[in-house]
Amino acid sequence: MAAGISVKHGVLSSKTWQYLPLYRNISPSSVCVHRAASSATTDAQHNDKFCLQLVRSRDYDGFVSSLLLPEEARRSSLALRAFNVELAQVKDSVSQKTIGLMRMQFWKTAIEEIYRDEPPNQPVSHELWRAVRKHYLTKRWLLRIITEREKDLDDRAYRNLQELETYSENTQSSLLYLLLECLGVKNVHADHAASHIGKAHGIVTCLRATPYHCSRRKVYLPMDICMLHGASQEDFIRRSQEQSIRDVTYDIASQAHVHLEHARSFSHNVPAAATAAFLQTVVLEDYLQRLRKVDFDVFHPSLQKRNPLLAIQLYLRSWKKTY
Repeated sequence: MAAGISVKHGVLSSKTWQYLPLYRNISPSSVCVHRAASSATTDAQHNDKFCLQLVRSRDYDGFVSSLLLPEEARRSSLALRAFNVELAQVKDSVSQKTIGLMRMQFWKTAIEEIYRDEPPNQPVSHELWRAVRKHYLTKRWLLRIITEREKDLDDRAYRNLQELETYSENTQSSLLYLLLECLGVKNVHADHAASHIGKAHGIVTCLRATPYHCSRRKVYLPMDICMLHGASQEDFIRRSQEQSIRDVTYDIASQAHVHLEHARSFSHNVPAAATAAFLQTVVLEDYLQRLRKVDFDVFHPSLQKRNPLLAIQLYLRSWKKTY
């Protein structure tokens, strides 16, 4: 009975006395370390979830494509796409160019700090830092995306199709180069394919966004193509159904198609592992096919609807390891 005396009567049991030395040996610092580790895990989960939700809400096609990547590259892909979304939405979310330049400068500084292992206390920055450390991502591609997005704050139409292609190469293609690094692919043919796919992606994005931009009385389509067919910016803003508008759309869409065909010309020499980075070709194909079905009417309501079968098509393409 002596060994089982209750604490509530004011007497410690003999078993309790046996464990007191163990309690004395637990230092406060070890408790703090445990709490810090737990807090770090919670923060990492929050950052991961933040990037996932951001990409899912603002870049659904990219979100689905990321989910189909190998597990070791999935989280890093979402971090890169979240970074791209953050930059892409600066132009539409600021009323003054100066504010946009300040935000771009934040990201330039953030990249430098990430490569010094001192990332800013911001969810996307922390996830990007994790991806950089895991895959040794090339800083030049990240800075090139920022620099090109910064130039785009000038808010004017592209002078010609080549200028749009340059913008697409420096943004979308750079993102693909980074995704290839996440997948551990170093192959010159994969890089060539990524360059063409990125250009096609940028051109298609410009077309897809035309109805939205026109609703805000802005037109960014290449001026040389518009002038060639006698289509004015006002024609686009009024959503004119003139043949000239369809001709402009046809010429621009055709160039995107040419880049996709060029990208596929390298397919026999591209490693199978690289095809996961090129799943966006399914999205580009889908839009171009639907655009052709409506006779290149870029304002047709059906083009603003998401293809309900797109996720399945993406899965099948990833399973076949083709692009």
